Amino acid sequence: MEKCDNTKSIYGTYEWSVKTINFIAGCKNNCRYCYAKSMGIRYKRNTAGNWSTEVVRSNELTKRIPKFSGPVMFPSTHDITPEHLTESITMLGNILKSGNSVLIVSKPNLECITKICETFSENKAEILFRFTIGSSDSNVLKFWEPNASSFEERLECLKLSYEMGYQTSVSCEPLLDKNVDELINQLSHYVTDTIWIGKPNLLLSRTRVNGFGDSETIEKCNDLMRWMTDPKFLYNLYSKYKDNSMIRWKHSLLSDIQKLIK
Repeated sequence: MEKCDNTKSIYGTYEWSVKTINFIAGCKNNCRYCYAKSMGIRYKRNTAGNWSTEVVRSNELTKRIPKFSGPVMFPSTHDITPEHLTESITMLGNILKSGNSVLIVSKPNLECITKICETFSENKAEILFRFTIGSSDSNVLKFWEPNASSFEERLECLKLSYEMGYQTSVSCEPLLDKNVDELINQLSHYVTDTIWIGKPNLLLSRTRVNGFGDSETIEKCNDLMRWMTDPKFLYNLYSKYKDNSMIRWKHSLLSDIQKLIK
């Protein structure tokens, strides 16, 4: 892997792309830690109650998309769901038509990924899938990402896109349990690019803003952050994977790791 660098000014979506594109307000996944939901509530574009009701911004589907200087991430504030699969296919076509490469980021649904793979079979060189998978335990995923797909379905999507010859990668941001070895072992066979590891940012404040201030959620937040900031856990994690060329460290963990290895 690349050694930890000091490029602290690059973070968030800019670690992966030069542009993000979305056409839906809200997201049915309704993840407890969601940064997009908390921002929507903060700027009064959404409420905690209506975020999971997706609203298509039809005007975004008819805009001409220019050619950008680097990868375009689609989507970043919602997901690709069966309910709006046709519109997602249209948007992907618009992005690619302008000569862009596209990073498709999703907690993947098998119906959607199958259709995308079939539709854009001539664009494999321009498409990189990056599936968000923070745990190999579907019960853990169900708690943090209530309406998203199970681990088994996400793994099936990864296998499918890999076997159909697409470029594949995984985002383990945020990690949602300690079983990192098991997760990487199951995923790495079907990854052609990279596996990104990161922790949740502003976990307690975002979950509260997002309407999940119940005692169970707060307890789980505190537990997650306790081991994700534990120096021994981080040191062992970094030591084990620092020479693995497939592993990348998200900015959310970068400064913590740098402090440990100085």
